[in-house]
Amino acid sequence: MKRTAFFPGSFDPFTKGHEDIVLRALTLFDEIVIGIGQNSNKNRYFNLEKMKGYIEQTFQGKPVRVVTYQNLTATVAKEVGAKFIIRGLRNTTDFEYENSISQVNRHINEELETVFLITSPHLAPISSTIIRDLHRYGSKIDQYLPYTLDGI
Repeated sequence: MKRTAFFPGSFDPFTKGHEDIVLRALTLFDEIVIGIGQNSNKNRYFNLEKMKGYIEQTFQGKPVRVVTYQNLTATVAKEVGAKFIIRGLRNTTDFEYENSISQVNRHINEELETVFLITSPHLAPISSTIIRDLHRYGSKIDQYLPYTLDGI
């Protein structure tokens, strides 16, 4: 049976830290479905469809699919055939937040297991929030991304 994992997030933008988590998860699972969640209460900084394309380009030739969604993560995981959710943890603050979410996801979908991967140390300082701020104020961000921005 194919082992599919769901990697959800806003990915605004998708960083080298996210890429590292996916590549490492591919050693554990047959397929990774990256889900770009659309939060109606937040305005995206980077264009959703372009980001989806950048992520697809990054994993071309690998067993990775990219979907966008507006629903509960546990529900979408079930819809895409995933029994696992992948989450990257940079620090204990991430763990506290992600642990609570994983409990709720398991309540919604009993078959869903959350797998936490510790971020590689050299990538731990990278966050989408910091990268957005750097970009907003004119700093180059290519070193933090696994793709090159064009027209954003």
